[in-house]
Amino acid sequence: MSDPGLRERKKRRTIQSLSDIAIGLFVERGFDAVSVAEVAAAAEVSKPTLFRYFPAKEDLVLHRIADHEGEAARVAGEGPAPIEALRRHFLAGLERADPVTGLSDRPDVLAFHTLLYGTPALVARLYTHLERSEAALAEALGGDLEARLAAGQIIAVRRVLAQENWRRIAAGEGVADVRGDAVAAAERAFGRLAAGLPGLALPELDSRV
Repeated sequence: MSDPGLRERKKRRTIQSLSDIAIGLFVERGFDAVSVAEVAAAAEVSKPTLFRYFPAKEDLVLHRIADHEGEAARVAGEGPAPIEALRRHFLAGLERADPVTGLSDRPDVLAFHTLLYGTPALVARLYTHLERSEAALAEALGGDLEARLAAGQIIAVRRVLAQENWRRIAAGEGVADVRGDAVAAAERAFGRLAAGLPGLALPELDSRV
């Protein structure tokens, strides 16, 4: 029998390759101008094979951020308290210019974000991704109505902070110029979350605004 680990690695490489090829074509020509058949031809696979890995055309793009779907839920459980853990994680992302924080001026990242936020079909699909992230976080926080309300606020804060950073970078500002404001905005936003959701914050964070 073949090694299941080897099969899984091969599958992951195939999925990554299909996504990368598709994104390259979409960035070059526009999402709506490239058909699934053209992506399959460029990747040298059949359309049924492509659809086996990606049920929808939009998934070819959203695959790039799929690994982040359960990130908030995972981080929230790392302690010392959910909001503090998420605050530290976001600030660490800003420090290393992680693309998920929007604070990246790498040409490939800017091109990807321009494609993502500039294509209505992809924006709609992105919200599906955010809804799943929100549901996972809510479950990690307890799963009740209060947890769902908190998760909605937290995911919204992360999204708005990242989009503001991307907006400024896309307008031509450098990472070094934006980082200070991005850190300050994140501190304020997570401080307000802590003040409004004291049950998920450390006591000393409750008064941070």
